[in-house]
Amino acid sequence: MDRTYPVESLTDLGSQALQAVDVPVDEARLTAEALVEADRRGIASHGLLRLPLYVAAIRAGGIRPRPELRWIRTQGATAVLDADSGLGQVAMAAATDRVADLAAEHGAGVVAVQHSTHYGAGAYWTDRLAARGMIGVVTSTTGPSVTPFGGVEKILGTNPLTLAAPSSDGAALTADMATSAGAYGKVVAARNEGREIPAGWAVDATGRPTTDAESALAGALLPFGGPKGSAIAVLLEAFSASLTTANYAFQTEDIWANNASQMNTGHLVLALDTAAFTSREHTEHRVAELQQRIRGAAAPGQQAFAPGDLEHANTGRNRETVPLASSTVGQLEDLLGSLGLPDDLIPDPAD
Repeated sequence: MDRTYPVESLTDLGSQALQAVDVPVDEARLTAEALVEADRRGIASHGLLRLPLYVAAIRAGGIRPRPELRWIRTQGATAVLDADSGLGQVAMAAATDRVADLAAEHGAGVVAVQHSTHYGAGAYWTDRLAARGMIGVVTSTTGPSVTPFGGVEKILGTNPLTLAAPSSDGAALTADMATSAGAYGKVVAARNEGREIPAGWAVDATGRPTTDAESALAGALLPFGGPKGSAIAVLLEAFSASLTTANYAFQTEDIWANNASQMNTGHLVLALDTAAFTSREHTEHRVAELQQRIRGAAAPGQQAFAPGDLEHANTGRNRETVPLASSTVGQLEDLLGSLGLPDDLIPDPAD
């Protein structure tokens, strides 16, 4: 059963856990805020569930706590960032700031990132771009977990895709999704909580469909949308890795499997400055018009949602407190013990 905990206390817990393994204060706070924000959105697969993994990877050498980020190439509206195997959140903070500056100067900006790691929920980064009046696109490689349509071998990652447009409605129009039928973190969460996963998400090691989370992790996830979704996942793999020296998923050993693996994850971040086209106000009002029309398309007695509406509603509902699964709380308790941190960093439930 999920119980709710204060947002600020959970953010402090995450920050102190990362500082305990030598992550600088500002970077630890940024990463903790991004994880807790995912929980607030209702995306527990990318929230504090990931914190023990990050800490284990830092301790084992898979993630460097104090990376030396380097801009290794700049040309016009483009740039390439080497993240030195640091936390993906640290790399993406630099990448989104740079791409927004490039877009403000040139009308559009593109940043490719190599030698990075998992960056959390993509909407956290496109929100930063939307707040500056930018249309944002973010994608990434991951560890191998997905087989292409018709396959059984893990060739692709979950290859997340996040798209966002700023809106005068108050919340960006946002789609944040894995290109697998289900997110890898959701399968991990299902295994941890003893739940089955939906049919159509995965095959076992022999290629047979399965709803058992453990068998899915031993087998492979499936792309969404059959051959069409598989094609999109393949192209996102190419976009995220081929512009740099980043690894493809099939070249990667995931830190879930080996905490010492330096995954060399690749990200691609694109931004369009709406002011370079008509005006920021024009685009934001046009996007809001579309959102409102989508919501108004519901059948009688039903409700229609524009992309991002449910996550924005969760964020508003979880403004002060956030629900955590008991399995995640147990893992956080174990983590604090392993770091020699006081267990009272886990606050009393608010409910």
